[in-house]
Amino acid sequence: MGETTSDTVNEDEVEPHVLHYSLFDITIDPGLKDDEGNELPRPFTKNQMRRWLKKVRWENRKADKRAKEKARAKERRRKAKEENIDLGPNRKALKKMKLEKVARNIGIIIDLSFDHLMIEKDRYKVIKQILRCYSINRRSDSPLQFYITSFGEKSKADMSRHNGYENWDIEFCDVPYLNKFPKEKLVYLTSESENVIESFDEDNYYIIGGLVDHNQYKGLCHKIAVEQGIRHAQLPLDKYINMKTRKVLTIDHVFEIVLRVAEGMPWQEALLKVLPLRKGAHVYDSNSDLDISSHSDTVVKES
Repeated sequence: MGETTSDTVNEDEVEPHVLHYSLFDITIDPGLKDDEGNELPRPFTKNQMRRWLKKVRWENRKADKRAKEKARAKERRRKAKEENIDLGPNRKALKKMKLEKVARNIGIIIDLSFDHLMIEKDRYKVIKQILRCYSINRRSDSPLQFYITSFGEKSKADMSRHNGYENWDIEFCDVPYLNKFPKEKLVYLTSESENVIESFDEDNYYIIGGLVDHNQYKGLCHKIAVEQGIRHAQLPLDKYINMKTRKVLTIDHVFEIVLRVAEGMPWQEALLKVLPLRKGAHVYDSNSDLDISSHSDTVVKES
């Protein structure tokens, strides 16, 4: 751990949920690295110490949290068995089923080349959305081929919080998609595109930008696609639905829409199924007084 100094954190300044942790309570020391992956020296500054204690707290609770989740799942299965309720396949059965399924020859790529543009909090949001995509895909009767590209050190560190991710039905690629796939087979899904996609073709790979940007980098994915000379397209939201809010879709929203349409679900049904209730999506009405197309900020989020 190293010696403590007078530059340790003042307890009055530490956030409430880490107050009970001090240098003397640490059982696991995960270390702390800067955005470039360099180990930060000790003693820490007060801000560094806050971040470090949060990370230590999470590491120390991880094993206990996982054990409690397993215990709760076991209890649910026990009660369901007693009440003759079918909870569906467990994770082990799902994995076996997934391995026996033949994935559709349609690929979907999440481009993680934007790590340097996001703070840690937003990178974690991207990882959380990827987990949702993985869960949706593995439960599909005809899953998509799932790829992660530009899987760099920051993303690996963020993903390492989820033990065993290397064994998931996702192909993690360190290199950019242009180094992995034929250029003519790629299509970048971006709301800035003037092209509207109507179907997803076999032997093609559809790219979703792994960027949570809060509109800070609007149009970036489209710009990249144009500069790289690859095809690009937007989802046909305006054609099939109206929305009461801005048409900002997360990574997992876009992923599931592609999956459902690729499974054969009609566009309108897929959009209404996937989009959350707070979006207020409803069947398109040409007479509606809500003219979505007239607002430049009603776009699909490139993340």
